[in-house]
Amino acid sequence: MGIEYGVQLRPAPLVKLPGQVDSNSPAHWEGDTLFVFTSAGHPFRCFGKSLFTLSGLKPVRFNNEVNGGRWIESTWKTEDGILYGWYHFEPRNVCPGTNLTAPQIGALRSHDNGETWEDLGIVLKAPDETIDCTAQNGYFAGGHGDFCVMLDAKSEWLYFFFGNYGGNVLEQGVCVARMRWSERDNPVGKVWKWHNGGWSEPGIDGKVTPIFPATVAWQREDCESFWGPSVHFNTHLGCYVMLLNRAKGKGWVQEGIYVSFSKDIAEPKSWTKPQKIYDGGRWYPQVIGLGQGETDKVAGKFARLFMGGVSEWEIVFLNTDE
Repeated sequence: MGIEYGVQLRPAPLVKLPGQVDSNSPAHWEGDTLFVFTSAGHPFRCFGKSLFTLSGLKPVRFNNEVNGGRWIESTWKTEDGILYGWYHFEPRNVCPGTNLTAPQIGALRSHDNGETWEDLGIVLKAPDETIDCTAQNGYFAGGHGDFCVMLDAKSEWLYFFFGNYGGNVLEQGVCVARMRWSERDNPVGKVWKWHNGGWSEPGIDGKVTPIFPATVAWQREDCESFWGPSVHFNTHLGCYVMLLNRAKGKGWVQEGIYVSFSKDIAEPKSWTKPQKIYDGGRWYPQVIGLGQGETDKVAGKFARLFMGGVSEWEIVFLNTDE
């Protein structure tokens, strides 16, 4: 990339997002009000004048019922006030007699800042033949989930960064897909996965090539892989930053939290080798910026590092010459 980047963690006063947190927690501004969504099987919305004054926690409402849980993991708001969201869906009864599921990723739309949502359908799904009900990781028999969505600087493409948990081990790990922003109101069938160097596979049942492959297959009890990407654009560095969990062993034991950087979100191979920034920790590391207008999607030199909705650290983004 020509430029080296780094991060520094500094202890900071405790901040907790309201509600239970079992996923990435997206945020957006409406005027001088910050809205944040937290999820643990069903999403809740809170709001405040800053990250430190959030309140008003209430469950969101959907226009439909689904046979399983939904987690809102990413949002993007348009200039005309429409809020788009994407959810991690865990269908029930994927592997009868077990607690295993195989997540999928769906799209949403809201006209009231996320109080109510219209479900636009599933946009990312793994092939059925990759589901393995003998999987030993404790949670998933396969599927696509634990994701974030980023809009590029030209508002041309939405990029989905997600975990693939099934199929051949060479296909497992952190993957990427994209969809034209202009097709956001009718997204089913419009998402394309990156595979073998091109955006060539359909979002529904298509194949994937991971940008960060699993080390040990998710089917195994000693599974080892990056997962749960959280991406933001960092205005201080002028590049994209991805935080990652790394699971090692049944129950997804948290081995550590890692960071990767990319100048070009359209080039999956541009991401740098993940570097560990924290030993152990909790699931779902993400950044929320501290400046006006900053969220989980854009931050500057200083931000808060959250793990599972709890922040005890300020994260500082640095060029190597700083």
